[in-house]
Amino acid sequence: MNGRIPAIGAGAALLMWPAFVNGYPLLFSDSAAFIAQLLQPVMLWDKPWVYGPVVVVSSLTLTLWLPAVAQGWLLSWLLWRVQRVFRAPSPAWHVGLCGLLAVASAAPWFAPMLMPDIFAPITVLALFVLAFQSDDERRWPFIAMATFGMASHLAHLPLAAACTAVILVLKPRRFATAITPLVLAIAVLLTTNLAGHGRFAPSPYGSVFLLSRLTSDGPARDFLNDLCPDPNYRLCEWVGRFPADSDEFMWNGQGPVWTYPGGPIGLAPEATRIVTGTILSRPMAVIHSAAGNMFQQLITTRVGRTFGDFGYDRRIGDQLRAHYPAWELSGFMASAQRREGLRAIAAPWQGIHAGFVALGSALSLVLLIRAWRRDRLLFGFIVLIAIGLFANAFATGALSGPTDRYQARIAWLVLLPPVFWAMRLRGR
Repeated sequence: MNGRIPAIGAGAALLMWPAFVNGYPLLFSDSAAFIAQLLQPVMLWDKPWVYGPVVVVSSLTLTLWLPAVAQGWLLSWLLWRVQRVFRAPSPAWHVGLCGLLAVASAAPWFAPMLMPDIFAPITVLALFVLAFQSDDERRWPFIAMATFGMASHLAHLPLAAACTAVILVLKPRRFATAITPLVLAIAVLLTTNLAGHGRFAPSPYGSVFLLSRLTSDGPARDFLNDLCPDPNYRLCEWVGRFPADSDEFMWNGQGPVWTYPGGPIGLAPEATRIVTGTILSRPMAVIHSAAGNMFQQLITTRVGRTFGDFGYDRRIGDQLRAHYPAWELSGFMASAQRREGLRAIAAPWQGIHAGFVALGSALSLVLLIRAWRRDRLLFGFIVLIAIGLFANAFATGALSGPTDRYQARIAWLVLLPPVFWAMRLRGR
């Protein structure tokens, strides 16, 4: 083993330190919904039936620490394998890398969080290994990892598609391998949505999110202003009083979505017609708003207000009481996050993270120019990360709306190229 297992374990611990300080795996408002997918069970209209069931199964209905630790270990192991692509892995370098990420990046704030967010960077790294590892290395672990990562969140599909297109250009003979996870992930989504919703589509109700974004930005609102009154569009009732904020549009119980007969599921067909009409009649306005949101998301790299208490006593606590041992509930109740203490713990680190992301971006740009002819492996790594960052910003900012956490979960990847370059330089 030569220290491999201890080094990966130490790296996983470093990449999970906020959970240890919190006293419980980190949560988000959607964590309860993901867990409910199998515990109730329920097919949620806005979330793939993938991540939540795996979290519950891996917890053995004993403790949610098990899936959190699994995510930390998976990220540490994947970083070890990326190191292996560049040079023979070194336990000391690996622990040092994970230590750097623990201090200088938001990675440890997402690795132990019970959300599929950490699988955005995992997808990018797994695709890199598939494209650039030696021919005699096993591929199925990375295919499985990337497939799960892509299927766990709809925003990961555009991310994966963009990265796969890069691999087609840089490593065309590995394209068939790289696209396999994307094909499998789409197949998983088509199958689960057909079984649960009766719709053979990767995102059966995704048009509601697009309608929310386009209405908030203005193009869909202008389209309806010109169209209405029209008896075929119930949303004409909202002309002149649409919420300006997309979250208010989507989640306010008295807003356009939840007062519509059948809620978001009932609204989806009309939303599709409005989104299509808006794009066809106002393409430049749609492009302008999408580009603005994408750029704003690209530079929003702080965790922000992600780790507050979103009514966890009711959302998570009730499920733990019903399905988990009493000691698991006690651990949750004592956590800093539940007592609104985690934001204070995270606050001092956010400026550090933003500074290192800026530094990593600058160094990666310099290395990109330097590696253009001298180091095709490092060049490919940087390009794949850059495309991943832009694709993530588009999939989240342009299609859903700029939000703290969306870019922070993946922006830390820019720290890796300088570290691996230094690692190879030291090896020589």
